[in-house]
Amino acid sequence: MSWSMWLAFVMASTVIAVSPGPGAVLSVSNGLRHGYLAALRGIAGLETALLLQLGVVALGLGALLATSATAFLVVKLSGAAYLVWLGIVKWRAPAEGFEAEVGAAEGGRVRRRLFRQGLLVNLTNPKAIVFIAALVPQFVVPGRPQLPQFLVIALTMVVVDVAVMSCYALLAARFRPLLRDARAIRLQNRLFGGLFIGAGAMLAASSR
Repeated sequence: MSWSMWLAFVMASTVIAVSPGPGAVLSVSNGLRHGYLAALRGIAGLETALLLQLGVVALGLGALLATSATAFLVVKLSGAAYLVWLGIVKWRAPAEGFEAEVGAAEGGRVRRRLFRQGLLVNLTNPKAIVFIAALVPQFVVPGRPQLPQFLVIALTMVVVDVAVMSCYALLAARFRPLLRDARAIRLQNRLFGGLFIGAGAMLAASSR
């Protein structure tokens, strides 16, 4: 991959990452509720899923999902159901600050949950893998070793996405001081719960 091609890929990856989606909503929600360091667990889950999706594309399975209406529908409905479920959980979450949750073992469970949420949010988004399947091959040079190219692509996508999701989470974390009472926390839970439910409904109702 030439420098000019790589820079074009960086720009494309940045546009994709900045575009609002479930990953951005999750990063903002976690940053606002738990702070940036905890939100990093969710971001790590998002990036793990991104690498798995890129691996699927590298193996050629992404084309199957892009062309099979049944496979696409199954993954899409699974993703929509998970987002709606995540929204309901968020909506019904207790109005407690993160500090009240992290008492040693409980804190570990919270952080593992954030990682799992990030992982599943990206894994159950079929449009993400279809988009990767459409974008990535354009930047792979035929006739050259495939593995080094995919490693560069993977590293670039992860670094760009971590940077963008971190910006979302850090910006949201600046507003944490506003969440000092149960009413404000409950409002935040309702807001992001509604966003997740709305994202799930839109995904279920969308076409390709």
